[in-house]
Amino acid sequence: MQSRTVSPNEAGQRLDKLLSKILNLAPKSFIYKMLRKKNITLNNKKADGSEKVAFGDEIRLWLSDETIEKFSDNPVTIVRDALDILYEDQDILVINKKAGALSQKASAKDVSVNEELISYMIHSDQASPEDFKTFRPSVCHRLDRNTSGVLIAGKTMTGLQDMATLIRERKVKKYYCCLVRGWVKEKAVIEGWLVKDKDSNQVTVTKRPGPGSDYIKTSYEPLATNGNHTLLWVQLFTGRSHQIRAHLASIGHGIIGDPKYGDKDMNHYFYEKYHLKYQLLHSIQMTMPKDTLRLTAISGMVFRAPLPPLFTKILQEEKITDRVDNYGNLEFKRS
Repeated sequence: MQSRTVSPNEAGQRLDKLLSKILNLAPKSFIYKMLRKKNITLNNKKADGSEKVAFGDEIRLWLSDETIEKFSDNPVTIVRDALDILYEDQDILVINKKAGALSQKASAKDVSVNEELISYMIHSDQASPEDFKTFRPSVCHRLDRNTSGVLIAGKTMTGLQDMATLIRERKVKKYYCCLVRGWVKEKAVIEGWLVKDKDSNQVTVTKRPGPGSDYIKTSYEPLATNGNHTLLWVQLFTGRSHQIRAHLASIGHGIIGDPKYGDKDMNHYFYEKYHLKYQLLHSIQMTMPKDTLRLTAISGMVFRAPLPPLFTKILQEEKITDRVDNYGNLEFKRS
């Protein structure tokens, strides 16, 4: 017999759903049979699986250790890459994601920020592999693989759910820095409609809505230029796939290094000179609202990530601006 107490991250879900995570290799028919025979009980009482479990409830598995082991297989991938942590509390973790890192797995063999997060929590004694059988921490939003910068993850169910809600309801302000082709002289707000081709994983931007299109809104402000390239401060009002990259390219200001939407000749120049292999697009700042639901510790906070070293080097050597230090910190003040 094994007994387990429902954790805060497990509370609020149906008993049968939780059991399907604990005994993830067992067929549902087996779980319901064990419930009917009282081989699985909730608070020492018979249950049918439809009950909502609460924090502190006791689940008893009147099964042999061999049976539990047979029907339980929740491998945890341990990785050694260190996270660049900007902020952490009991519910969330804010990191400065590297360009090239996946926010989430694209295939079973991938290692993403999610796996790095789990590994970090285990090695910092915040959790054990057993804890991840029923709840796994995860990023609350995504950045493209080759976009760097501020990325927020939920360490608890509260952190994951509430942060995802704040982002989905657009209460969190998102700001990016990017280096684009051409001389951008004035700030502007641009709108349009975006259509995604799932086969090519590429999007197109139109001025009018059409079948399968999503409304997009982006604002940008030039920070510095050398006449050929401009450093932009961008605010994302709608979070669509490849929005900033495609939206800026649609007005003739493709992001430097972007293989899908950028200028090929300009990309070639930066690859030859700097070995640049990704777009110079960086999630530089996320500003939290005053009302952060249960996440009161981060009310009104601003999370900011310095530019990557190569981004900083290009700005300095191309004489685009001297208002950035060697650590990627911009002197420009924006709200």
